[in-house]
Parts: sequence; C-alpha cells; structure tokens
Amino acid sequence: MFQLRFTTLVEAPLTVAFDVARSLGRPWGHPLEEVVSERPWRDVYRAAPGSGWRTLVHTRHFSATGDGTRVEEQLDVDTGLGPADRLLRRRVERAMQAHLDAFAAAAARRALEVTQVVGAALVDDRRRVLVAQRGSGPLAGLWEFPGGKVERGESDLTALVRECTEELGVRVQPQGFLGEVPLDGVVAGGPPGASTLRVWAGRIVAGELVAHEHTELRWLAADELEDLAWIAADRPLLPAVRTLLTHP
Repeated sequence: MFQLRFTTLVEAPLTVAFDVARSLGRPWGHPLEEVVSERPWRDVYRAAPGSGWRTLVHTRHFSATGDGTRVEEQLDVDTGLGPADRLLRRRVERAMQAHLDAFAAAAARRALEVTQVVGAALVDDRRRVLVAQRGSGPLAGLWEFPGGKVERGESDLTALVRECTEELGVRVQPQGFLGEVPLDGVVAGGPPGASTLRVWAGRIVAGELVAHEHTELRWLAADELEDLAWIAADRPLLPAVRTLLTHP
C-alpha cells in the first residue's frame, strides 16, 4: 500500500478549476465511482468493485488563494501486489504529474472565457471598513463591498483598482487576499455558476470618496457588520473581514 500527494496552483477561479478537473477525469482507465462531491471545494472517488484495485481512493481539495486555486490531491492505493507496488507507485506518480500539468493549462484557458467579479474591503486608520449600498436593480437597498467585473485582458487587481476609481473616485492599494465566493447566477452573459467573487483587503491612498454608483457609503466597525442587509455573495466574507478589523 502507498500514498501519494500532489499540490497544483491553477490560474483559475474555484468553480473553473473544479469543473475542469472533473471533466478531465483521472489518468488511468480503471473505473472510479464518486463518493463525495462538494462543488467547488472537494471531491472523493474510489475504485469501483471489479476494477482490479484492492483499494484506490482519490481525494481532492480546492482552496482559493490570491494567485488562483490551490488543488491538493491525495491517492491511497493498495493493489495487493506487495513488492510490485514500488514499480506501480512510480508509474502512477509520472502519470499523475503529466495529468496535472495538462489540467492546470486547461483550467487557465477555460478561465479566460469566464467573467470574474472582484471586491475590496477598504480599511481606514480607525480599523473600519467601507461598505456601499446598492442604488438600483433587483439588489437595490442591500449592502456590499465596492468592486465589479474584470474586463477581458485585465488582472484581478488591475480591475479592482479601476472599479474603485470608477465607483468611489479614489485610488486604492490592494493588500491581502480575503476569500472567494461562488456566484450562482449568470455574470456578463457567461455560463451560470461559473463566476466567483474574489475579495482583497485594501486602503485608500488618494482622492476623496464620492458615491458615483451607490446610494450611500458607510464606515463600519467589526461589531457593526451584522447590522446591515448584505447581498448574498458578500455575506460569507464577513468573518474574514471581521478578523481583518480586529487583528491588525
């Protein structure tokens, strides 16, 4: 019996990395059956009965980083062949590495077809975060972190700086990555459920705040975050923002 672990950093959002990984399958012909599927966070497969493996369990975890999606994989294999497992281990390791290289490239290409959304948790010197109230559309009256869609050819952080200038009239400096939330609906005409919201901490470094696209702007302390009605995409990020405000 042996165990193999692999870590791959994919230049793609969580949903794209997960969907491409599933579409590519695994680098061997033996059938596997799905045990767990929690899109876009985790999946687990195991060898189906009669596949020739005594044990084969393939576990994948997908997590968001500022540079893309980190995919951590673990293979637990038992063929029952004893000493021959060493040779099989090398073959499986080579096959997996080639497979993961192809997966990273395919996911990066697919990501170019998906419109992403970025947001900024802008913090001032009093450890307060800037929040904005939607002024129109189906989400009018709800609160969010400033930001918007990434245009084709832009990086996430370039889009974040541009959107804050357009919405707020200020120049911002992005800082640490806070998290990523899958978006269920269609964004900019793309496939439903493929886009995500990626949020960074940041600071205002120039300009005066003006609500160009929102009804109201507020600065909130950590204990005030739960008092507002948030859009669904931003609410899962509140714990990370609260930690940002209380642990400088």
